[in-house]
Amino acid sequence: MVVRVRLRFSPIIPTVASCLLAALWGLSVFAGWGLQAFCAGGESTATCSERLGAVSTLSGAFAVVAACCTVAAWLPWSRHDPRTFGQLMGAGVLFWIVAEGVLFVGGLLVR
Repeated sequence: MVVRVRLRFSPIIPTVASCLLAALWGLSVFAGWGLQAFCAGGESTATCSERLGAVSTLSGAFAVVAACCTVAAWLPWSRHDPRTFGQLMGAGVLFWIVAEGVLFVGGLLVR
């Protein structure tokens, strides 16, 4: 006997998660949170800022893919297909996590 369990949840949940991760990434890159976290130490801020900029650029590539996946999930052709919506939104959240991870690990290496 095979029992299939299908979990149904609101599409708002992964959308909010994606938006929160996007906000965290944006504040880390554009609002100076990354500079305060990784460059508030002994060496000059200009040198650290330059190296952190390179890390932010690499992380930004993943962030762009994440944003595109998140937006594509809400387009009419994918929003009306639960499987496509789930795949795109899942990929978006995954790429936001990778973008945050690259920023964090790169920031630790910059230090």
